[in-house]
Amino acid sequence: MARTTKKIATKKKLSDAHLEALALGREEGRAVRRYLEALESHRPKRGRKRTSDTVQRQLDDINNRLTRANALDRVQLLQRKMDLERELATLEGGEGVDLVELEAGFIAAAHGYSERKGISYAAWREAGIEPRVLKAAGISRSSGD
Repeated sequence: MARTTKKIATKKKLSDAHLEALALGREEGRAVRRYLEALESHRPKRGRKRTSDTVQRQLDDINNRLTRANALDRVQLLQRKMDLERELATLEGGEGVDLVELEAGFIAAAHGYSERKGISYAAWREAGIEPRVLKAAGISRSSGD
């Protein structure tokens, strides 16, 4: 009977430098993602800017229409009312996002992140990042193009 030898997989311990590099990559990725998400949610929308007054007028109109709505219309009006109340809360209270702080985090992280991921100046611009922010982050038009 032939004897089979099994290799026992040993778990290699990562060096402290490697662990630090992994942590830095996660931190930079988190800073970049948070800034991009904040920009996306605060992107100006087309049309007239909505104010809390206009939303409140629409809410009042919905409340008046609810009193005389049939069952099917009522459920649609109730959903519209909830949407308007959520929008009103956002307009009055703000979203609590500090774009200045997120931008500073992006500026600190973007250069290293771009180099590791191979992201060009043009790609950042296409994603909506302003040239002044890219310049502050040390990302130039000639990097990665």
